[in-house]
Amino acid sequence: MLVSMKWLKELVDVDLAVPDFVERLDMTGTAVEAVRTRGEELEGVVIGSVLMKEPHPDADKLVYCRVDIGTGDPLRIVCGATNFEVGDKVPVACVGATLPNGLTIKKAKLRGFTSEGMMCSAPELGLGGDATRLLVLPPDAPVGVRFSEYQGTTDTILELEVTPNRPDCLSMAGVAREVAAVTGKTARRPSSAPAESGTPVTESVSVEIADPDLCPRYTGRLIRGVKIGPSPPWLAERVTSAGARSVNNIVDITNLVMFELGQPLHAFDASTLATREGVGAVTVRRARDGEVLTTLDGQRRTLDSEMLVIADDSGAIALAGVMGGESTEVTSETRDILLESACFNPSSVSRTSRSLALISEASMRFERGGDPQGCVDALDRAAALMAEIARGQVAPGIVDAYPVPASDRLLELRVERMNSILGTDIPIEESAAILSALGMEVTPSDSKTLSVSVPTFRSDLEREIDLVEEVVRAWGMERVSSTLPGGRGRIGRLTPRQRWIRRIDATMRAVGLNETMTYAFIDPTDLERTRMSLGEEERFVEIVNPMSEEQAVMRWSLLPGLLRSVSYNQRRGVFDVHLYEIGTVFSTSSGRKLPREHTAVGGVLTGAWSSQVWSGDSHPLDFFDGKGVVEALAEDLGSTGLSLRVSELDWLQPGRSAEVLLDRKAAGWLGEVHPKVAAALGAEPPIVAFELDVDALLDAAHDTRTYTEIPRFPAVTFDVALVVDESVTAERVEQAIRKSGGALLDSVRLFDVYRGKGVPEGSKSLAWALSYRAPDRTLTDDEVRPVHEKLVRKVCAAVNAHLRGE
Repeated sequence: MLVSMKWLKELVDVDLAVPDFVERLDMTGTAVEAVRTRGEELEGVVIGSVLMKEPHPDADKLVYCRVDIGTGDPLRIVCGATNFEVGDKVPVACVGATLPNGLTIKKAKLRGFTSEGMMCSAPELGLGGDATRLLVLPPDAPVGVRFSEYQGTTDTILELEVTPNRPDCLSMAGVAREVAAVTGKTARRPSSAPAESGTPVTESVSVEIADPDLCPRYTGRLIRGVKIGPSPPWLAERVTSAGARSVNNIVDITNLVMFELGQPLHAFDASTLATREGVGAVTVRRARDGEVLTTLDGQRRTLDSEMLVIADDSGAIALAGVMGGESTEVTSETRDILLESACFNPSSVSRTSRSLALISEASMRFERGGDPQGCVDALDRAAALMAEIARGQVAPGIVDAYPVPASDRLLELRVERMNSILGTDIPIEESAAILSALGMEVTPSDSKTLSVSVPTFRSDLEREIDLVEEVVRAWGMERVSSTLPGGRGRIGRLTPRQRWIRRIDATMRAVGLNETMTYAFIDPTDLERTRMSLGEEERFVEIVNPMSEEQAVMRWSLLPGLLRSVSYNQRRGVFDVHLYEIGTVFSTSSGRKLPREHTAVGGVLTGAWSSQVWSGDSHPLDFFDGKGVVEALAEDLGSTGLSLRVSELDWLQPGRSAEVLLDRKAAGWLGEVHPKVAAALGAEPPIVAFELDVDALLDAAHDTRTYTEIPRFPAVTFDVALVVDESVTAERVEQAIRKSGGALLDSVRLFDVYRGKGVPEGSKSLAWALSYRAPDRTLTDDEVRPVHEKLVRKVCAAVNAHLRGE
């Protein structure tokens, strides 16, 4: 939002210096992003007097002039315009000046004659007018004076950051109201009562709202006999100061009122409306699927039933709140204007403008919410200006379709409660004055309470606490005393879940992984790239307004983001990558209002733990390194029920993938990423990955630990090599050993797997180190051997094994 200080001072008295004024606005929550001086773009443009004007000997449409700019030596200028005479005063752009349209003036030769500057038309100076004619100034214009100084276009422009919940500040009147509340001044509104004459508007125009949920109010006025032409300088300058381009008097008036009052308007050529029984019948309705409208920019646009249009009996004539149609465009031949002032549903305007890539000052205001009660004021203001500037006659009355009139919201402000919250002592009278200055009707309910009627242009004020905020930001946040909050004995602490998640964090870092954070919204085609699948009833959680097609859905897994992080590192020469992330994953199903969300911890390992190993080549990371990370995590969480189950998952290497179980319940997966999946996401295999459900981890976690006494007596160790079928897992054999070992079995360790000579085809040899220990004595061979032999017999019977060499 651009605010002209010159314009603002017409609506409210501002006696602060610009730096102080900017600081005061910042403290109210209306941030000033930039301050610039308007007129700087006209640096080098001065007033000159024409001393000589002669036809160019080699060009019929050029004249050769000498112009005095007050420097002593007249400038030689070749000009294409002829609407001036010797003695006229004109704006002259000197060599080196850059005009608002970006043109830089240079010394040049035109048909053999040197030109040392340029005499300017009004549009070349950013003003409205005829581009083919010079801007001829009054005879008393002082020669040599800067044009911006003479014209009074020098101005300070503030660029405000207006938050989405404050559409009332997207207007000069709204900003003036804010300033009045902050400074204690009185805001002034421009007059808006037009003189009416002729046939009433209701005899020429009718309005019907077919979809009141998308258009709460639609009003219109008829202005007859207008004369389309350039805007007067003051109007063109005012529109330009707000950041728009001067077009003609009618367009500039609608823009002026939008910037002034915040209400977008649209002007139709009334003669182009299809009539019904002699009356131009306007209907506000949803577009029909496939309906086509050619908009003012000349583009044919195909509409759908989610879009709102203004229509007559011939079809759609405008996109509601977005852009008008070409068929009803105001042209130089237009004589009668139907002026629209309406309020449209913000979501509808937002959806339409974004789906058609049509975003404008008007649509931006409608998207943030319009004020149905402000439609008529803006309509009257624009009609009065059209009567004054375009010499039109305003038809008596307005057409006003307003099915469900909006009403002010009633709130109460308990002043004692407000001061208790803020730690202030603001009197009730001062609170009432601030709220009144902000446009609210305030009446005392009693000596401690104010009854406040919140106008419809402040839809953000819904509760008493909102009124508290309004009072304190205008009163001055900087005036609130700094105090320590009263704790009343409360002590802040982490929840048990937060403590466990921090423990997971610490364990991941301790085993050598680095934390990363990836986007929660990802490419929907990543599902195909990763070969992952959603459940039968599950589907993507789609984003309504994605930043790009590559970020159109919420992630269902941490894996795609982690693999892209691996790719990012590898492409930059980092090949030893050890990353983990704790984040939320999402899914939904038909009939659900809100998506499912759960927290997961995922990790990726590639390369080696370290590329610099003193003993030689480093060990490339594989499935068992990932398994070690998962086991370390389960151990640190106190979970004793960790196990792995062979599982063929499409995104993992066959034979190198497993399902992770905790207390026999599925908790996640672990394995080496399939090379095609890694390649699809730009990563180079081998890559080990895992993903675990945090809730499953926490359900299996135990904060209480069991400790055993440090052994005082030595262990007796036996090695045994068992030949089993290839389908028998080491886990199954270990379970059988522990089950058969009895009280003396202290530890079990697999130290070798052998296939080859001496072992039948289809079988493998598993070599185990078994340690036996008693807590109260040193075991003898005679005590241990019978126990060991019994264990071997039981294990062989349980897994159909035999001792190697038998």
